[in-house]
Amino acid sequence: MLQTKDQQWLRDVIDRLTVKMDWVSEKSRHKIPYTTVDGTHDDRAAHNPSGDVADGINWWTNGFWGGMMWLMHHETGREEYKTIAAISEEMLDRCFEEFYGLHHDVGFMWLPTSVANYRVTKNPASRRRALHAANLLAGRFNLAGGFIRAWNDLEEGDTRGWAIIDCMLNLPLLYWASEETGDARFKQIAMKHADTAMDAFVRPDGSVHHIVEFDPEYGGVVRTHGGQGYEEGSSWTRGQAWGLYGYMMSFIHTRKDEYLQTAKRISHYFVANMAEHGVIPVDFRQPAEPRLEDDTAAVIAACGLIEIAKVVGEYEQRLYLDAAIKLLRVVDERCDWSHASDAILQRGSASYHTKAHHHPIIYGDYYFMEAVFKLKGNDLYLW
Repeated sequence: MLQTKDQQWLRDVIDRLTVKMDWVSEKSRHKIPYTTVDGTHDDRAAHNPSGDVADGINWWTNGFWGGMMWLMHHETGREEYKTIAAISEEMLDRCFEEFYGLHHDVGFMWLPTSVANYRVTKNPASRRRALHAANLLAGRFNLAGGFIRAWNDLEEGDTRGWAIIDCMLNLPLLYWASEETGDARFKQIAMKHADTAMDAFVRPDGSVHHIVEFDPEYGGVVRTHGGQGYEEGSSWTRGQAWGLYGYMMSFIHTRKDEYLQTAKRISHYFVANMAEHGVIPVDFRQPAEPRLEDDTAAVIAACGLIEIAKVVGEYEQRLYLDAAIKLLRVVDERCDWSHASDAILQRGSASYHTKAHHHPIIYGDYYFMEAVFKLKGNDLYLW
């Protein structure tokens, strides 16, 4: 599957990952990190930066630290990683109690934590948590529009009809719930959302919208929004990556060929727009200056490309793998493997118009680890 030079590089990366996570995991044992402050992980379980109810413990990325621990447990067999993952998972129980801060991203929160725990240990408490989260996600389904509503009311005003491409990665929570309970409703909701998004989000050239606004009463597209990209009609790269990997996830769970073809179409657009140097911008259609970059989009896309490579013919496989490896090698060269930072990836950007750019974001580290272990061939698939 991998060429000799790539096999050696992969072994080296995994060695560096193992060394770094050994000390970082213990240092951040009782935290749920999002980014770093002066090189040290912050803690969303203890600190609410904005005061908003959806921030702090309810922050959408709070499952990734637990997911990293499960990946490391699978790779090393060390019980310490399982223990830290359980601490993180139990902290998230407060989210259920508070309720108001939760929205569509419960999949991001409880797939890498509770579903992962249940798959590995058959812990009944983890199963209960994950099914609770799946019911919350299913409850956001809009029957008229055939979509899962994103967020709750925002400063922008009425968001009852909003859906986002990111939600494709929440759908596996619903697929898992159907597989676990035998109740087809969860899968039906997931597939209906995926079908709606194929038509409403994915453009003919393979680029995707970030936000699509539907009429919440009668269905149908009202308009699109630029969201975290440069502007309406642009091409936010992490959104491209969510679509690419998200449709592969739906294909894995359903084997519906349209989902595979959609993932391939988005991937072709992504690869065609990669610069020769392999560094991914925040938006493929952003101005040349400032040169804003997002390594998190690169590693998420790499995960999807590797999954596509698993199900296509030998010639196609090489093309997808080569693109994924190029992305990962470029990111690897920009990683911090030292003790100067608790984070690995250093050049993430949450959105184009945010004030902060080129800083660690926890999902960058998570998806980099996931992609690397996928290449090794014995990964723990959490989705």
